[in-house]
Amino acid sequence: MGSIQGKTIWVTGASSGIGKSLVLALSSYPCNLILSSRREEELIKVKALCGNTDNIAILPLDLKNHEAMEMIAQKAISFYGKVDILVNNAGISQRSLIKNTKLEVYGQLMDINYLGTVALSKAILPHFIANKAGHYVTITSLMGKFGSPYRSGYCGAKHALHGFFDVMRMEHEKDGVKVTMVCPGFVRTNVAKNALTADGSPQQNDDVATKNGISPEVAAKKIITAIEKDKFEVYVGGKEVKGIYLKRFFPKLLHKMVLKSQVR
Repeated sequence: MGSIQGKTIWVTGASSGIGKSLVLALSSYPCNLILSSRREEELIKVKALCGNTDNIAILPLDLKNHEAMEMIAQKAISFYGKVDILVNNAGISQRSLIKNTKLEVYGQLMDINYLGTVALSKAILPHFIANKAGHYVTITSLMGKFGSPYRSGYCGAKHALHGFFDVMRMEHEKDGVKVTMVCPGFVRTNVAKNALTADGSPQQNDDVATKNGISPEVAAKKIITAIEKDKFEVYVGGKEVKGIYLKRFFPKLLHKMVLKSQVR
C-alpha cells in the first residue's frame, strides 16, 4: 500500500464532474496538485474552492492536441520538480446508434479518449522511469469492460485504454511504474449532457441512469482508496457494477438484460 501524502498529483478533466470532486477531496491532503482541462477559467474556480491554494497549479490542455503533450508534461514537472501520480480523467462520452453515427465522431472519440490519453501518458513516462516511480490512474468506465447501446465509439475507446494500460503495467513494472484502472458506472455529472450525438453535436440533456447514479464525491473517495491500495482495477457505481461479473460468467444473460433496459 502507498500513501498520497507528499505526492504531486496531476488530474486531467479537473474542471467538472469526477475530476473536480477528486481535486476537492485531495486538497485536504498534504500533497501538491496540478489541475488540467481545456477551460482555464473553470480550473481557476475549482482552485478557489480548495481553500489553501499554495500547492495547487493550473495547466490547461486539450487532449486533441497530441503533439503538445511532451511540452505540457515538462511544464507539469516544472511546477514541483516531479509528478508522482497522473490521473487520466479527461474525456467525452457518446449517445448515438451505430447506423447514424458519422465516422468523424468515432475519430473524435478516439482522438480524445484514447490517443490523447496515450500521448499524455507516453510524454510523462520517461520521467516516471527516471524516478523509478510513477502511478497512472486511468478513469475508464464500466463501458470499457462491456458494451451498451448508443455508446459504440465510447466503448471502443475505453476498451482500448484497458488494453494499452494492461501492457503499460506489464512492460514497466520493473521501472517502478504502477497502473490503476478505475471503471465508473453511473455518476451524477454532466457526462451525458456533453456526450456526442450522431453528427458530433452535444446531447444537451441528461440520462435517467446518470441522474440516479452515485455522487461524484462518493466516486472520488473510492478512487483515492484505490490509489492508496495500489489496486490494479476498481469498479465504482451501483448495481450496474454487477455487469462486470455477468459479462464474465453469463454473457448472454447480460446481453438480454442490457437490450431489455435500453439504457441511454
